[in-house]
Amino acid sequence: MTTAVAVLPDARGPLSEAVLDSLRHDERGDFPELREVGDADPFGEDLQLALHVCYELHYQGFPGVDPDWEWDPELLRLRGAMERVFLAGLRAAVAGGDDVQGELDELLVEPVDGTGVSHYLADRGEWWQMREYLTHRSIYHLKEADPHAWVIPRLRGRAKAALVAVEFDEYGGGRAERVHAQLYADLLDAAGLDSGYLRYLDQAPGCMLAVVNLMSLFGLHRRLRAALVGHFAAAEITTAPSAMRMEKALDRLGAPDACKLFYTEHIEADAVHEQVMRHEVIGGLLADEPELAEDVVFGIQATNLVEARFATHVLSAWHSGQSSLRF
Repeated sequence: MTTAVAVLPDARGPLSEAVLDSLRHDERGDFPELREVGDADPFGEDLQLALHVCYELHYQGFPGVDPDWEWDPELLRLRGAMERVFLAGLRAAVAGGDDVQGELDELLVEPVDGTGVSHYLADRGEWWQMREYLTHRSIYHLKEADPHAWVIPRLRGRAKAALVAVEFDEYGGGRAERVHAQLYADLLDAAGLDSGYLRYLDQAPGCMLAVVNLMSLFGLHRRLRAALVGHFAAAEITTAPSAMRMEKALDRLGAPDACKLFYTEHIEADAVHEQVMRHEVIGGLLADEPELAEDVVFGIQATNLVEARFATHVLSAWHSGQSSLRF
């Protein structure tokens, strides 16, 4: 993987402009834009980019940006206001409840006539569409598993031990060349794309940023630890079938073998991870803290929501013969 780090993106509205201008010019102080946060679209381009930039300060940061911005109290105040809007939008859009087993069972059902992005690519997608999808997903997969690592110190006992075992696999079992983020970088290189970290941030629409922001939101708040566990379980349960379709799509399109390893790795690994997440991580967490069942359900439902919004955006663009990326 290239060692290049992300550069600050272009603003998409007043909130992201305020955040980016402050970071670029190292200007600290109050954010008058706090007054405007309540009127922002919780899933809109502006709020999602502003959140993504704020969250990235806790990951690899940006060149030329003072690391102290990570804990700047006024920026955190603005971020907190945006998070409340995002959370409110998520909660208003999902059903809620505390039937964890029911939610997990639904994830295990594969529709006969699936209509998701991986189904489209497997059946009739073109190479340019495959490259677009890989570009979208680079926003997360080049930091794969990092958001979930935040939850480790917030769990205990059986749940912690099992989740660490899953994360160990995500990080290549101690082998740098097998780290899933590295496998994705290798995939991008083989597909003729740029494997630089967040290289395509400006091209990624808000619905893709929301997919990643959801993980960061859950991971950076201890009170949402069970929601992150729900998210992780949903991801592990649904990834293996999706990865099989992606391997089929890459085969059909005649892609280089180096493009496939990322997906074949997930077919094998996530079939095991699914069982560990369901029985050991969620089972262990709820054995210790049964009152967190609603949060686990929320995490699963919110994951389904942001993924569905992303899929709708991509497929709507493709069905219209248009690009799903921002230019």
